[in-house]
Amino acid sequence: MSHTQSYDGECFCGAVGFTVTGAPVASAYCHCESCRQWSAAPVNAFTLWRVENVSITRGASRIGMFEKTDNSRRKWCTSCGGHLFAEHPGLGMIDIYAAVLPQLQFSAGVHVHYHESVLHILDGLPKFNDLPKEMGGSGVTLPE
Repeated sequence: MSHTQSYDGECFCGAVGFTVTGAPVASAYCHCESCRQWSAAPVNAFTLWRVENVSITRGASRIGMFEKTDNSRRKWCTSCGGHLFAEHPGLGMIDIYAAVLPQLQFSAGVHVHYHESVLHILDGLPKFNDLPKEMGGSGVTLPE
């Protein structure tokens, strides 16, 4: 019998809760301007999950959504404004901010949209100009 790991996340006030099961498809740092503006930070740490591995456990009616482009539907709690995740319909994935999954040991594998970086991180990880090929990007890497 195998045991599938699950992790609980919630917004800043706790009104919205969710659970993810299994392991993330990827963990990375995003340097794009949209993520930087949305997170109010120079870089955004995220984990990428299959849609079927994410379930809302409470507060679904309190989830707000903003869609700047067709690529991302950013979700947050309408009670506290706390960020939750971003749905990426074209990928069939949900991008969950590492900070809202405190039980998950975050370990990034790559940096994406590094050409937009305002905080250069010298950590030896691959730095993609946009995205890896398997995520629909060019696969072009940049030097540290």
